[in-house]
Amino acid sequence: MWGDMGSMGWGWGWGMLGAVHMVLWWVLIVLGIAVLVKWLFGGARGSDRSGGRGALDILKERYARGEINKDEFEQKRRDLAA
Repeated sequence: MWGDMGSMGWGWGWGMLGAVHMVLWWVLIVLGIAVLVKWLFGGARGSDRSGGRGALDILKERYARGEINKDEFEQKRRDLAA
């Protein structure tokens, strides 16, 4: 009675759609874990001493503080542009 439900049962009716659904589910789980790990541990790697400033900004600040002279500033600016 219950063994042969034909196309009306819940048995193997999903076929390939069920397999695709299972693969997509696992892909979403793995991607979610990867995004979580990147969010938790990726921030520490992205921070540096400069606080997100560019090399040219640091160079301008050093020139403004008098740490380097105009010739050094111009040479380093050309080096950064290359």
